[in-house]
Amino acid sequence: MATRTRYLVDANVLMQAKRLYYRFAVCPGFWDCIAWHHKQGSILSIDRVKKEIDDGKDDLSQWVKSKCPKTFFEASTDSAIAAEYGNAMVWVQSQSRYTPAAKSKFATDADGWLIAYAKHHGVTVVTQEVPAPDSRKEAKIPDVCDALGVKYVDTFDMLEKLKVQFNWKPTP
Repeated sequence: MATRTRYLVDANVLMQAKRLYYRFAVCPGFWDCIAWHHKQGSILSIDRVKKEIDDGKDDLSQWVKSKCPKTFFEASTDSAIAAEYGNAMVWVQSQSRYTPAAKSKFATDADGWLIAYAKHHGVTVVTQEVPAPDSRKEAKIPDVCDALGVKYVDTFDMLEKLKVQFNWKPTP
């Protein structure tokens, strides 16, 4: 029996969906899909991503409070995850191309913890970031994932692999 891929979503997956292409009023099916696939064991995120969303105080943070499954955001406090986070930090800090501000930002964002959780648990990171190997101003998730051997996809690849379809129907 093949093992199914588990997906770990970055904050930008939910934030961009809410702002751009899957607004709550336009595509409620996306949000139902996220919750349903979480209950099937396929989609999750971490506590540090939740904190980034909670800081927004908008309809996305309301969705997290009222409709998102309580188990969606898992703890990233395990010592093994912390060790993987340390590996991610060492890699970023060792890259002379990144500015001190980029290194500092990576150290304070959820990104390193997201990658560490994925590495430790063997899950695939879902992010809307794209590789930017020449970037000096930001350590992008895909670049750090590549360096540490962590798989990543974007939102649309995840939805396609999960065989998700959103079908339009006229409203009365």
